[in-house]
Amino acid sequence: MPVGERPDSESASGVSSTLSAVNIDDITSLRDQHPAWRLLRANNAPLVLSFLGQFFVEENHGASSASQLVDAFDEHLYAIHAHNPELYTREPLEYLDEWAEAERGWLRKFYPVDSDEVHYDATSAVEKAYRWVQDLQSRSFVGTESRLHTLIEILRQIVHGSETDPETRIAELERRRAEIDEQIEMVRSNRWDPLEESAVRDRYQLFSSTARDLLSDFREVEENFRKLDRTAREKIAGWDGSKGELLTELVTGRTDIATSDQGRSFQAFYDFLLSEHRQSELADLIFAVQRMPVVDVDRRLRFIHHDWADAAERTQQTVRNLSEQLRRFLEDQVWLENRRVLDIVRTVEQRAIQVRNTPPDAELGLVIDEPGLPISLPFERPLYEPQPETRVDSMIEPETEEPVEYDALLGQRFVDATRLAENIRALIPRRSTAELTDIINFYPIEEGVAEILGYLALSNDDIRIDLHDGEETIISYTDIAGTPKRATLPRTTVTRL
Repeated sequence: MPVGERPDSESASGVSSTLSAVNIDDITSLRDQHPAWRLLRANNAPLVLSFLGQFFVEENHGASSASQLVDAFDEHLYAIHAHNPELYTREPLEYLDEWAEAERGWLRKFYPVDSDEVHYDATSAVEKAYRWVQDLQSRSFVGTESRLHTLIEILRQIVHGSETDPETRIAELERRRAEIDEQIEMVRSNRWDPLEESAVRDRYQLFSSTARDLLSDFREVEENFRKLDRTAREKIAGWDGSKGELLTELVTGRTDIATSDQGRSFQAFYDFLLSEHRQSELADLIFAVQRMPVVDVDRRLRFIHHDWADAAERTQQTVRNLSEQLRRFLEDQVWLENRRVLDIVRTVEQRAIQVRNTPPDAELGLVIDEPGLPISLPFERPLYEPQPETRVDSMIEPETEEPVEYDALLGQRFVDATRLAENIRALIPRRSTAELTDIINFYPIEEGVAEILGYLALSNDDIRIDLHDGEETIISYTDIAGTPKRATLPRTTVTRL
């Protein structure tokens, strides 16, 4: 078919009917099971969307305690009752518990690790339903020019960014440089025209919608990471196989999320937010746009980059919880293995005492022939050595107040995965394999068991970590407190690709 030619009506109709036949079951399933669709069909959907949308979406609150959420909900109901006292007469906490039930799925109800008060957090279904309702509202101005320019620029980035021919890349860069030089000459000769008011409003509207969509995407990414964390906890709680197989599944699942398209995109965005220079530039640009008189200012967008940072940090915290779960699993397994060894030793001692008190019959014992009689000379024994006099001082010295060190409590330590990868590259040539214990012997463990987990979770393009469940290896290390410890792991090999 020639470029730009449309398909005929018959073929287009056939494709459309095929797509409808394929998707009708999926749409029916979404209507019956998806929480967002269920929310839009609920009788109290205006109350749910008005409160949860304002509190969690517009104000960008994360997980909040029940007391904080009940206070905010009580004020919301008070404003509603001022116009219609007969609407929504139940208690705020009853509504919250109902919305957190599994058959609704609009709120997530849980207890944080460091709190004994129940917390609530909105799910991505609430965000999607709220955005859909917002899009239904009519807008006085709908911009299209900026969207077209954005689409064309994205296509240019895709085509020219994936180009592998150096000459083609150079030609494109020279064309762009010629355009920039032409614009510079126009400005110098005072022949340039600033953006019109409609163009400014058009681009500001695109920025506003994209900025809000980013917050919505963060909540969905956080939910995906939380599902991975919940799956890992369920595996650990009900695992009855070998430790090597469980470690392989957990590390592989963590690696798959980090190396997926969603994980790479999120990490790139998070790295951008951590750049102080880029944050400062973004804040200055937003401030300059908000001061333009032609723009209908959205006050929330003034600090939208802070909202992005808060949402990204909540997502990163979910990833940290998964890593913490792996670390606790390893420490618990080492403690259980040490306890098992002590139980075996205690059993051997008890059996030895029983045999001493009730020796077996002669025919059950073992007879060992000695090659000769032992000779013990009198002067081979050591001479008597008087022990020094022991003096006991019963006076107890008064207690002295020692300065309390808070650095160990407040300090946080993080494992640098880049440093671990550089250690491997410095020792192992390409297309070679080495034992993990050899690498640790050359570069001793500094961050405790978290650094061992860091080696296991490496997923660089040129490094592959393999766990051999049939064999075990023991790694001796010193934890952060300086206590010598030992970790038993499956034999681990590191390969440079």
